[in-house]
Amino acid sequence: MALPRILRPADDGAPAVEGGSPRTGLAMLVVMAGVLMTAVDTTIVVLALPEIQRSLHVALSAVVWVIISFLLVITLLATQVGRLGDMFGRVRMYLAGFAVFVLGSLLCALAWNEVSIIVFRVVQGVGGALIMANSGAVIADLYPRERRGRAYGFTALGWTVGAVVGVVLGGLIVTYISWRWIFWINVPPGLLAIGAGMRVLHDHAERVRRRLDLPGMVTLGLGLFGVLWAMTKLANEPLDASMVGFLAGGVVLIVTFVLIERRVAEPMLPLSLFRVPTMAASLLASLFQGLASFAVLFLVLMYLQGPRGLSPINASLLLVPGYVAGAAVGPGAGRLADRRGPVLPATVGLALQVVVLLCYAQLTLTTPYWVIVVISLVNGIGTSFFFPANSAAIMKAAPPDMYGIASGMLRTFANIGMVFSFAVAILVASRSISRGLAFAIFVGTARLHGQPAAAFTSGLHAAFYASVSFMVIAAVLSGLRARGFRSSRE
Repeated sequence: MALPRILRPADDGAPAVEGGSPRTGLAMLVVMAGVLMTAVDTTIVVLALPEIQRSLHVALSAVVWVIISFLLVITLLATQVGRLGDMFGRVRMYLAGFAVFVLGSLLCALAWNEVSIIVFRVVQGVGGALIMANSGAVIADLYPRERRGRAYGFTALGWTVGAVVGVVLGGLIVTYISWRWIFWINVPPGLLAIGAGMRVLHDHAERVRRRLDLPGMVTLGLGLFGVLWAMTKLANEPLDASMVGFLAGGVVLIVTFVLIERRVAEPMLPLSLFRVPTMAASLLASLFQGLASFAVLFLVLMYLQGPRGLSPINASLLLVPGYVAGAAVGPGAGRLADRRGPVLPATVGLALQVVVLLCYAQLTLTTPYWVIVVISLVNGIGTSFFFPANSAAIMKAAPPDMYGIASGMLRTFANIGMVFSFAVAILVASRSISRGLAFAIFVGTARLHGQPAAAFTSGLHAAFYASVSFMVIAAVLSGLRARGFRSSRE
């Protein structure tokens, strides 16, 4: 499919496009490569958790931080590194993200204990933040408003392909080679992408002087860390004074963060953007969608590995068709967002995910595996309708000189939902069986049989119903944007 060619600046500050320049097609491929690599590392590590735990002697309660640390760093840095893109060039920061990501991957492959693997995952997260926050802004610079939905459809394709590659490659590598190769494989393609990016990606937007909001970043980071630490500890240990202290301290710091954001000249999350029509609804829809959907991957894997007794690789392969369907639908959903506006496809996608969650809440110990495959197919279609349309909505609403910040805010809100979704999934799963056993099932080191399996499955139903409520909120917020977009066109 031909991709457009850059001709001149558009009215909103982004270059207009037309035709089918091979250079522009290569530029899009480089952007997709960054999104794909970040997606790979979001799913591939899940399958390697048992091997990482055994090889590096990581405590059961700490092994989830191999995942959470990566997501939390992206959450905290997304708006700040998006701001760096506005200041020093979005392409420059995007390619710097590749370099840091490759370095983090190399270090993770060489990790020798619990602390080193978590610290090196933080380094990877810094690279992932630079990639994810600036990729949306790079696309906004390349394409005019009316073509961005299609472009974001290609990034959705990159994400879903990356998720598939992560599931399949992760299972094969962990089963037949070594968990360290899940990180080594990032190095060659990352270096190739850096070389290609230096040749085909160029900064076109004007540089904007901005300040970093370090007090806001620190207070939000420590606040989220405190709450997440308490929640993950509670999933594995009885409630005690230290957990209450971490939870209370985290809440206080998050409140402090909000107060700081209202006073500083250039806040981490600029509240002025929320006055832009449709922006607040779009960002909150992203947050609630992440809160509802990210837990689904782990809840379904826990169900398949625990009550159904499947190995991590066999459990994950059942979900691959859903990712494939999402990859196929993404570009078309993006084009629909260009033609009909982003509200309809985004809201339809969220509605499909509500149906998916309701279906998952009906799983039993005898549900045929083909039913799970069908549900995952619908889920893949729903997510691919939502993501490109919602991204296009946010970048269309954002002022041209704030593309980097807006792209970073989108990643921040989505990731806040994802990290808390992760923690909530573990907490809810531990309601029906012992916390330690639930945690062991989560990382793929234990199975369930008989009555405990039935009890655990019932407990998962409650988690899916909780996700339904979050997804309904996201769908309502998405639908409410229709009036705002009509007004903006009048």
